[in-house]
Amino acid sequence: MPSSNQRGITSSIMARTCVMAAICATLRKSTSGIRSVSAFTMGPSTPTGAASKRMAANPRALFMSTTAADTTSTTIVPRVKAADATEPTDHPVVIKGWVRTVRKQKTLAFVEVNDGSNLGGIQTVLAFDTIDEATKEAIDKLTTGAAVAVEGPLVKSQGGKQAVELAATSMKIVGDCPGDTYPLAKKRHSLEYLRTIAHLRPRTNTVAAVARVRSTLAGAVHSFFQQSGFVYVQTPLITASDCEGAGELFRVTTLDLDKVSELPKAVDEESGKATDSVDYSEDFFGKPAYLTVSGQLGAETHACALGDVYTFGPTFRAENSQTTRHLAEFHMVEPEMAFADLDSAMDNAEAMLKHVVKDVLGKCSSDLQFFQKFYDKGLTARLEKVVSQPFARVSYRDAIKYLQEEIAKDPSKWQFPDVVFGTDLATEHERWLAETKFDSAVFVYNYPKSIKAFYMRDNDEDGGETVNAMDLLVPGVGELVGGSQREERIDVLEAKLAEQDLDKEDYWWYLDLRRFGSVPHAGYGLGFERLVTYVCGIENIREAIAFPRYPGNAEF
Repeated sequence: MPSSNQRGITSSIMARTCVMAAICATLRKSTSGIRSVSAFTMGPSTPTGAASKRMAANPRALFMSTTAADTTSTTIVPRVKAADATEPTDHPVVIKGWVRTVRKQKTLAFVEVNDGSNLGGIQTVLAFDTIDEATKEAIDKLTTGAAVAVEGPLVKSQGGKQAVELAATSMKIVGDCPGDTYPLAKKRHSLEYLRTIAHLRPRTNTVAAVARVRSTLAGAVHSFFQQSGFVYVQTPLITASDCEGAGELFRVTTLDLDKVSELPKAVDEESGKATDSVDYSEDFFGKPAYLTVSGQLGAETHACALGDVYTFGPTFRAENSQTTRHLAEFHMVEPEMAFADLDSAMDNAEAMLKHVVKDVLGKCSSDLQFFQKFYDKGLTARLEKVVSQPFARVSYRDAIKYLQEEIAKDPSKWQFPDVVFGTDLATEHERWLAETKFDSAVFVYNYPKSIKAFYMRDNDEDGGETVNAMDLLVPGVGELVGGSQREERIDVLEAKLAEQDLDKEDYWWYLDLRRFGSVPHAGYGLGFERLVTYVCGIENIREAIAFPRYPGNAEF
């Protein structure tokens, strides 16, 4: 005799079957004589519910049209994204995506379809007595990863995981996926393994959620600056100058490096003899050229004409680092503000970060809940604190004093216990300041001149020992933003170029900004991938970008 649990399951299946049969009978009456091919035609995504009112204004742009068999009537079947499938419909819709799971029972099949628009996808229910033979054959061939188009109305879900499910009347396999060779079986894979199949890893929950959060963050960055009256400027990726003066640049050349013996050689002006150096005057740009490490210098030119500008684009650094914090190719958000000082830069950075985090909290709640469950238990509380709590501010001198006092209690706990004025703070120092000392995002400002870039303005009050520079440190990551007031005095800037052995002829145009109508100005740079790791609570920056580039890896 069946158990009470088995009787309950049987009753649930019978109830689903009755509901499905009634729905399908109604749909057959309302669409009699119409042949729908919408499930196999790509069309725009269409939301349901309140958003459907906006569709009426321009249905041609929003719906997929299908032609009736007798060519005298048409049916319009909207394609719906899983994220927008929130309410039941009285008409069929089309869901297109990739199969996550398939469960077949005696009278029903349950297929979870994920189209990338949300974390959970949508459950589609197919009753065997209401679908055609072609759909039944398709169900038998279904495997995880197969691309499908499923049609039917949205109905109230009888389960508790989501509000609605698709009562499917037909299904078509758009693209097969051999189950025996598909690398993403239904189990958790390590993030390290997923990097080896980066072309498929967006189909996993973690990487897909990162992509959605990243997209929302990017949109929020643009909306903040646009709403604040900043002009978006696209600065060049190829440059002849080293913005940071660190020399960690990727060279750009069209010279044939496979024929080293044939490379043009520079000639010594005094002796007239060839040297071992390459003559880059014969290269594509007529001089050494590199991939940029920053759009800042270019952005300054426009700030000194348009007032407030920002860049947001790829940058590159040939730093031989395998840490979880560094990439060779990454994106920087870099605003520049004319008639501004360091306080202006810190105020803007704080407002920007609060804006983008608040936007993600409002738009990506399910993805953030996923990250909190599997990666960072305190993620949501930490992000909410960023939005609600003012950022702390401390001078570099005071930060060093606080660190020295703490390290003196037990130097053995620290990887880098030697901290003095002039020390370039390590991640463990930054995180202690943000997580323990201030328990908050914190700006550290007025850094020693010796550890900062040439373009940062010398502080007058201490004889130029420090510069008007700041770093924003956040819990869980450390440095997230770095910025400064720029040196607007041409004589001081020329002296600093000489001190760092940089040829002022390479920066003639940058010096012109100080020569013609110079103004105080400031800005900062936000490492976008580092922001993504912070907001998602993931440890390795290689998960924050679609195809990570780092020493020894340039796949895909």
